[in-house]
Amino acid sequence: MTARSPFPAAGLALAAGLLAASAAGQPRVHEIRVESPAMASGETMPRRYTPDGHNVSPPVTWSDLPEGTREIAVVCADFGAGSPPPWVHWIVYGIPATAGGLPEGLPILPETPLPPELDGAIQGLNGWRRPYYRGPAPPAGTPHLYHFTVYALDEALGLEPGLTRRKLLEAMEGHVIGRGDLVPVYERF
Repeated sequence: MTARSPFPAAGLALAAGLLAASAAGQPRVHEIRVESPAMASGETMPRRYTPDGHNVSPPVTWSDLPEGTREIAVVCADFGAGSPPPWVHWIVYGIPATAGGLPEGLPILPETPLPPELDGAIQGLNGWRRPYYRGPAPPAGTPHLYHFTVYALDEALGLEPGLTRRKLLEAMEGHVIGRGDLVPVYERF
């Protein structure tokens, strides 16, 4: 059971941002539906997915990919942290277009293979420069939003291991045909 968010309008703000981008003359990309059986946008992320719990990667699913999707990438970032923001908690790219999501608890050791449905996928470098998921640990009493962003790409980019968020976004430029977000909240007490 998840708690109500101190940010009840998080989903509305996100949708407004997407509409503003298309109104500003930027090309509008297809909206992907991003969900999780463990958490929801605007609600508290379970401790299990944080260093206060087991710090395992959460399950994330997606649907309604645009026609022509050849590859998927996922980035989890906290835009309220980092110098400069965002602080990156997780990157997975090279995900086959046939995958419907990421299961809970992806391995943290680079030599451990990912599940067969993710064949070819790579975990990029988080803000700690490690190739795995590391969950939220904001300062006590300060709720932070965690954006799990799913990108649909129009081609398989064949990217090398070890990319940062910045390098991944540069490589994806001009290839993003769909995007969606899941934005849970986490606060330590």
